[in-house]
Amino acid sequence: MKACGLVVEYNPFHHGHQYHVDKARQVTNADVVVAVMSGNFLQRGEPAIIDKWQRAQAALQNGVDLVVELPSAWAVQSADFFAAGAIKILQDLQCDSLCFGTDAKEPFDYAKFAQFEKENQRMIDDAFQRIARQNATYSQNMSAVLSELYPEYHVEKDQPNHLLGMAYAREVLHYEKPLRLVPIQRVAASYHSEQFDHPTIASATAIRQAIKQGAAVADFVPEATQNFLSQATVDWEAFWPYLQYQIISAPLEKLAAIYQMEEGLEYRLKQYVTAADSFADFIKLLKTKRYTQTRLQRLACYVLFQVTKAEMKEAQEHPFIRVLGYTKQGQHYLKEVKKELTLPLIAKFGKQEAQRYGLSLRIDQIYQQGNAQITEQNFRRIPLFIDK
Repeated sequence: MKACGLVVEYNPFHHGHQYHVDKARQVTNADVVVAVMSGNFLQRGEPAIIDKWQRAQAALQNGVDLVVELPSAWAVQSADFFAAGAIKILQDLQCDSLCFGTDAKEPFDYAKFAQFEKENQRMIDDAFQRIARQNATYSQNMSAVLSELYPEYHVEKDQPNHLLGMAYAREVLHYEKPLRLVPIQRVAASYHSEQFDHPTIASATAIRQAIKQGAAVADFVPEATQNFLSQATVDWEAFWPYLQYQIISAPLEKLAAIYQMEEGLEYRLKQYVTAADSFADFIKLLKTKRYTQTRLQRLACYVLFQVTKAEMKEAQEHPFIRVLGYTKQGQHYLKEVKKELTLPLIAKFGKQEAQRYGLSLRIDQIYQQGNAQITEQNFRRIPLFIDK
């Protein structure tokens, strides 16, 4: 069977995602669509609005055949780490292609770009040393370098999918039989758009914003998503008291041991934690040209998780495939490739898995504190099955 892989968050699953799933199946002529989906916390350092099981169910009811989880050790990360974790799983599941949405303004050859980077790393490193500005972020400096060395390189602030596409292209080069890259142009709404300019397609950002304001979103999401959104939703403010407690109560040396706590950021967190009235206020106070909102939100996640540098390293050295659900076709495909997997395959989470993957368990347990209606995320949960 021919499988097309997707890397997704579905926060929440909407009609634009459904278009992507249908288009991916069409352009790759795939028998099976496999989605690697972030768990309960996401790449930009925020909790998912509804839990991973609900998002997986909406996906399975609307065209995806197999949904597996991208563990938080990879999901709540910068683009390169995020891509590395997702590609590792899709490669192990023997997908033939990776179909991803792109917001590039012009056609872009992702494979060609990745090959250029690989073949010219020394030149890129030398240019970085020459061009890099001390008060700029690494990504800003690297963008300046690549813009100089690679004429086709064009990246703007509102193109996160384009940046992820480049990260996927770099990562697949590490494999003997790399996934074929199939970009699909994003339609109707940009990633950060907060407007409802199309009758049925809006960005996840706009949908979440509308929900926060109590507005209707039924025109923009399938029925399954609408049903879940009417139950238990979560945002960062639900975790703000827990984060405040962690920062206030922890000694500086303990905060300094948190993953990605660099350049004395622990002092900055201590300085502003009691001055802020909300999580949003806290991030505004912390934000500088050097420390972007996304970078700080991820750091806030790491503090909330109480994950140290050593623990994150340990988690990333032991990747796994957690099955969240499948259709009949997806179940059949999983049985077909199961014997050839190199990563541990988890369908049920028990005591052994809890010991082996303690960080993932802890993060899900923290997520449950965001809303009393959120059900158990691991124990006694088996893969969803959609009979279609």
